[in-house]
Amino acid sequence: MTTHNITNTVWTDAKDDRNHGTLELHLELDNGAGRPITGAVWSSVVPGSESPHALILCGHGASGDRYQAPTPHLARRLVKAAPCTVLALDGPVHGLRKVDSGGRDAFWSEINRDGATKDMIADWNCAIEATKQRFPGAGAKLAYYGLSMGSIFGIPLIAQRSDIDVAVIGLLGTTGAVEHLREALLTAAPKVNCPLLFLMQLEDELFDRLGYLELFDALGSTDKRLHANPGLHPDITREEVDAAFNTLHSVTL
Repeated sequence: MTTHNITNTVWTDAKDDRNHGTLELHLELDNGAGRPITGAVWSSVVPGSESPHALILCGHGASGDRYQAPTPHLARRLVKAAPCTVLALDGPVHGLRKVDSGGRDAFWSEINRDGATKDMIADWNCAIEATKQRFPGAGAKLAYYGLSMGSIFGIPLIAQRSDIDVAVIGLLGTTGAVEHLREALLTAAPKVNCPLLFLMQLEDELFDRLGYLELFDALGSTDKRLHANPGLHPDITREEVDAAFNTLHSVTL
């Protein structure tokens, strides 16, 4: 794995009454390209500990940020259930690095920029290394969770790395809102080889069913499950959040 230029890493406490005794930190760093990277970390491991444990990565949708539901819920459940560290990043124009509205409108402009996906993958790799510096035992196993925009960036990230053990992705197809990314997604998808859970909404207003299935079929994993539910793009059920938890929790066992 390439060593990334990480500068000006700042960790601060992010107190939250809902932490249930777990550690929550805010991460801000520079990847050397003059672009800040911001994220949140939850952990049930003492910083500096070299005890091997899982690192779970969380991406979010185009309308959210590092705290978009259900990420905090999943993170708190995961760190309470077993020793692990969870890292969630703000998207390229979201959260603390918001551009304009910081939502879908800003994202559609960003994703049409040459190099947008490459830059976000570099952000993830830098943040992973910075988190491992803070928690040296992190990454004994790696998991990835990211739906919609989290899959737009997550699929190429998983395809690039050989150390991701399990993933939860979905709310994404090859047609509709991201048809211009179809070729790139279909190039990356066969390189995704980890066990995965893929979530689909049957009445998704952004991606049609055929595009969903084309992307799912292209994923290279031999162990992959498709869960399809009625509803619009954001209408993920509580049962699927539980399924995501169980999938991610498997790397901590």
